[in-house]
Amino acid sequence: MRQAGRALPEYRKLKEKYTFLELVQNPELASEVTLQPVRRFGFDAAILFSDILVIPEAMGQSYRFRETGGVVLDFAVRSRDDVERLSVERVVERLGYVDRALRSLRRELSEETALIGFSGSPWTLATFMMEGGSAERYTKALALFREDRETYCLLAEKLTAAITAYLQMQIAAGVDALQIFDSHGGQLPAGEFKEASARWMRDIVSALRTPTSAVPIIVFSLGTHGNWDDLLATGANVLGVDWHFSLADARRLLPANIALQGNLAPSLLSDGTPGLVAQETRAVLEAMRGRAGHIFNLGHGLTPGAKLENISALVETVKSFR
Repeated sequence: MRQAGRALPEYRKLKEKYTFLELVQNPELASEVTLQPVRRFGFDAAILFSDILVIPEAMGQSYRFRETGGVVLDFAVRSRDDVERLSVERVVERLGYVDRALRSLRRELSEETALIGFSGSPWTLATFMMEGGSAERYTKALALFREDRETYCLLAEKLTAAITAYLQMQIAAGVDALQIFDSHGGQLPAGEFKEASARWMRDIVSALRTPTSAVPIIVFSLGTHGNWDDLLATGANVLGVDWHFSLADARRLLPANIALQGNLAPSLLSDGTPGLVAQETRAVLEAMRGRAGHIFNLGHGLTPGAKLENISALVETVKSFR
């Protein structure tokens, strides 16, 4: 479960001493935060503690968190000149702290516990970069895509190259799987999703497929329910399904050689009871009964208000399901 550490008292204790960025950029601390939920709940996999905005930062657009919540970037990408200022060349070097964290985690984790790396998608990163951080509505990237396709493609090409190099670094560091988070994919109209988002994820997946690398790749595009063919065309091994779409319907729509990930509603862990969480978890598992290739997960990231007893109920239900 992405962001599984956010609900833990041991994580909050660290947050009393360190900022989020300090936790992300210190390999020892990032490793510790990654391991905390695995130690407490015995998850089958650990997902690297990091942030999707490490890519813009490594390209020259630093970020920080507002005291009132949300993220702000040091400047907004608004023009072709801004795009041309972004540099791909030193991304891997600047993200060496991620490499060190992953290598430490690979040594710490047992062979039975998978290590998952990740990145944001080009489209999702572009939306943050052009707004200059978090926003109530993300409109500027879509406007650029529609009004100046050449400049949008230049930005997407740079992001694709940076993300590809970053994920290749993660493969070399020993991850067992990779996930591309297209968290803002659903903000695109269905007719524009392919060219604005899916084609760039396809290019990343294609570049990661080499004779020496068979690392499975998960693509999760939140709210993208009318573009299953475009998501299949990315070449991903696994498609994440958010909690707004029926997993049973996804099973019928998608070929059996594509694994599915999902898709319990995250709010249940905050607002529900252990009994309700167990009931709804079983319903997700039953929807996938008999189909090989299901990764049980939430339909999006864990919220900070998730109750520990609800997470425990989820884990116990999954592990005891027969």
